Amino acid sequence: MKKLIVLVCVALVSFTAIAQGVDFGIKAGVNFATLNDATGFSNRTGFVAGIFVGGKFNDNIGIQADLLYSQQGGEFNLGDFNTDYVNVPVVLKYYIAQGLHAQLGPQFGVIINDDTQTVVGETINDIATNNFDISGIVGLGYDLPMGIRLEGRYNFGFTDVPKDVKGKNSVITLSVGYSFL
Repeated sequence: MKKLIVLVCVALVSFTAIAQGVDFGIKAGVNFATLNDATGFSNRTGFVAGIFVGGKFNDNIGIQADLLYSQQGGEFNLGDFNTDYVNVPVVLKYYIAQGLHAQLGPQFGVIINDDTQTVVGETINDIATNNFDISGIVGLGYDLPMGIRLEGRYNFGFTDVPKDVKGKNSVITLSVGYSFL
């Protein structure tokens, strides 16, 4: 699985080497996360931050990959379900108008920290989680002058996060970034 992430990053660097207008920068924002298909969960508000690299193939089509630290999970009455990921989304960008673009693509995530426990009386039970997550992404972005980037994305999970019950990541991310190039 880690080899897949490395392969995706190498492929993206190769694509951006031939693309026009290479783009590199940083971004940070807020996540509103929960688990779909799981009962009793409410949103967890978390932080997302990282770097991005991308490029445009022509005036209308581009590609971008991010390397992000992302706080996800959800909250429920009997305990905590907080998961922190390193995510690598790779999105195809379609430029609709000057600066405005739609985004679509896959995301690969690895859990780096999980605080997933239920508390019943005085008994604390850990909830087993899958270490790898595959999701899809749809979003909109706007590139402002002087390198400022605004993005809104919806991340919908394809894999169950808890091992023994159903529950896929569902994350709305709002972020602002800065492009150095």
